Amino acid sequence: MQGAIARVCVVVAAAILNHPLLFPQENTTLQDQDEALMARMQEHEERLQVEQAKLEAELSQLDAKQEETISEEDGYSWYFWSAVSFIIFFAIEMYRVDQGEIRPVEDEDVFPESGSVTPRTMVLDKDVLNNFCDKCTYTSSHENWRVREFVEGFADDLLESLRSVCDREADMEVGDFVGIGSMFESWKVCKPLMCDLIVSFSPPDPYCFQFDLWCSPSSDMPPDMQGCGKIKVTRPEDSCLCGSANMGEDMLCLLHSRNDTLKVEHSPDELLCSRNTSFLAKDQVMKWFQISVTKAWGRISHKYDFEVNFRNLDAAGALKIRFRSGKVIVLNIIPVVQLEDTDAYFVSHFPAECDGAPDPYWPLSLAVYERNLLKHFAKRLPQHSCHLHCLQIVTFLHRKQTGLTGKSAFTNYHLKTALLHLLLTKRPSAWGFESMENRLRDMLSFLQWSLQEKRLHHALIGNSKVPECIQVPEMVRKAEPINLFRSLVLQRELHATTVRHFHEMLRNAPVLIQEYTPHLSNGGVHHSLDESV
Repeated sequence: MQGAIARVCVVVAAAILNHPLLFPQENTTLQDQDEALMARMQEHEERLQVEQAKLEAELSQLDAKQEETISEEDGYSWYFWSAVSFIIFFAIEMYRVDQGEIRPVEDEDVFPESGSVTPRTMVLDKDVLNNFCDKCTYTSSHENWRVREFVEGFADDLLESLRSVCDREADMEVGDFVGIGSMFESWKVCKPLMCDLIVSFSPPDPYCFQFDLWCSPSSDMPPDMQGCGKIKVTRPEDSCLCGSANMGEDMLCLLHSRNDTLKVEHSPDELLCSRNTSFLAKDQVMKWFQISVTKAWGRISHKYDFEVNFRNLDAAGALKIRFRSGKVIVLNIIPVVQLEDTDAYFVSHFPAECDGAPDPYWPLSLAVYERNLLKHFAKRLPQHSCHLHCLQIVTFLHRKQTGLTGKSAFTNYHLKTALLHLLLTKRPSAWGFESMENRLRDMLSFLQWSLQEKRLHHALIGNSKVPECIQVPEMVRKAEPINLFRSLVLQRELHATTVRHFHEMLRNAPVLIQEYTPHLSNGGVHHSLDESV
């Protein structure tokens, strides 16, 4: 069959190449050319008719034989070339997906209106940008490190007190904290100063957690729960007879003490599960954690000369520390569940989110890997690189614009995700401090394209560009990419609001940056941070 098709193609190609209109004879009159053309056309027509008759006969014979028997060689050849074609098309499609994240966009794609400001047309003064970065650097080096040191010491004391108020046999066991977010990644610029800490906890013995991720082969997660997982509280099978047989009061187990046999049974409520299920519930966890933090602070409050209040009763560990001087530090202590022996954590809530995933779904956070990835780049980029300054500028503009026109779908996490994508695709030498203006425009253009396509993939999930030394869990690294802008696809009004927010942010950028870094009469720059920034 394939041979017949090939012969048809050859005949057609020969007819085209030998057509007299394609290569006319030279040095002949028009009349001679017409007669010669007609003769050759008639001759070719007769040849084609003969070939067509032969091919039709051959094809009919092949079709009759194909139903009876197909040669093994032709069958294998057919499957082989089908597989090769599929692989080629699949590779092309994957290449398009990979290249889509960094496709250069035309400014008219998102903002076709006349007079619209775009990343390529917005006015950016190099001196103003440099002054802005000088101010950010000054703030980070002179204040943020002291805040981190205070927060880490206070969190250690508070968690130690929390462990003392918990029932060691019935309550969850609380581990150590890990610092994440902008304050611990050295790109925090806006006030009030905010520190995010995640604190892992585990069930009392002999219970343990079992995980069902959205990317598991047997998972039945709904499409809007991509990036989440369910946590089941289980009790491992005990091979010891003392847990299943009545051995009498006079009999003792050499492996388990009498207290061990008394503490193994807990109700689902005691294990913070959803009603009538064995799945861990976020609302139960947050209620338990908030009560425990309140008791823990009551035990140590006399040691400190400041006030501690809950900022949000719906978010466990959302604390506001106010000193007598009026200075404020915001502290988010977030209870999380560690995914086996990895640095991935299921979080009860994200500080920037108002409405999280419903129970029993827990969002998976890769914040520790993202922090490690930024450290990885910091060792390879030029000295005094501009990557964190670009992130500081964009987050500052976003925060100021939010104060002017209200909230949108944009979050600081989206902005950091855009930076990580650019870091993974651009060569390290492109991030020198002298290239800050170009990289800032690249970052804004990337966000512009993401808005246009309503697609912003998670930087680490399903991204083959992430270095293996970051050690992202294999199941997560090989999963399908997750679109962080999925809500923009489903909600047209939210997308329109976010586009307007972005457009206004670009239009106001030069003025906002200039106001943040006013020049002094002697050419210096103010280094004081206003609380409203």
